[in-house]
Amino acid sequence: MRYSVLGSTGVKVSKVCLGTATFGVAPTAQQADGVVGAALDLGINFFDTANVYGATPTFDRPGAPPAAEREPAEQLLGRALTGRRDQVIIATKSGERRFDPAAGLSRRYIIQQVEQSLRRLNTDYIDVYYAHFPDPDTPLEQTLAAYDDLVRQGKLRYVALSNHPAWQLTEALWIADKRCLVSAPVCAQVKYNLLDRDAETDLAAACVRFGLSLVPYAPLHGGLLADLSVLDRDVAGDQRFAGPGFSDAEIAVAREVDRLSRSWGLQPYQVSLAWLLSRPAVASAIVGAETIDEVHANASAADIDLEPDQLAALTPLTADRPS
Repeated sequence: MRYSVLGSTGVKVSKVCLGTATFGVAPTAQQADGVVGAALDLGINFFDTANVYGATPTFDRPGAPPAAEREPAEQLLGRALTGRRDQVIIATKSGERRFDPAAGLSRRYIIQQVEQSLRRLNTDYIDVYYAHFPDPDTPLEQTLAAYDDLVRQGKLRYVALSNHPAWQLTEALWIADKRCLVSAPVCAQVKYNLLDRDAETDLAAACVRFGLSLVPYAPLHGGLLADLSVLDRDVAGDQRFAGPGFSDAEIAVAREVDRLSRSWGLQPYQVSLAWLLSRPAVASAIVGAETIDEVHANASAADIDLEPDQLAALTPLTADRPS
């Protein structure tokens, strides 16, 4: 496993981060310890979760216990990391409003959710805390001030933004500078992969300019860029999160990635992740591995450097996709 420095923190995180959105469903609560243990054994030290992961209806699928009967992903992760806390970097987040009208980025909600996350994760501090989504009802100054107080209290180490556009990231940095906060954002989490390159329009350039890291989620586009066998699954792509399946255009690109990868003696998941990790500002890619085998497969991509001609063959496949 190789590592990157996260933003300006000086903290080194594994280039592959284990995401836990579907913990409690796939892997099941009983399998989660094994998946986390496999990640640790492979040198993965970066784990991503959220206050709403695992035990909300978004992640329901046939054969899984209903949301009300599942443990939150944070709780499963915290239990799996027992005795290893000081060896890892835990990122979690709050602010998604789909299931809680009181959610958002207000001072009241943030402090409440940080306390709950600390209990579920069985830890005294959170390494990276994201604002999960923008909150149009709360001034960004209030959100950043609440984060700053929590950093000063030792409950958070660093703060970050998730799913925020470049202009809000820039505004957050300006506010932090103006108010002399210790908690300016250090990274940005965003959906980013070979098939979804909107992050390249403005956000990646802002991160490069201001010294922040990008931490992409959905780096394999719901498994389509991992292996074409995903097309045979009953639940694939954003269907895992109550969203749509794949389009014909996406499948066509995936078939070409598959062809190129195998001609180079590599697997599509290795090539897709290695391409993403080569992009400007990208520090680590969050993989939602559902099995131990998937952890091993995805981790192997961290050690692959694609040749310039290989990158040149991949990048134009979707060069016109940012809008």
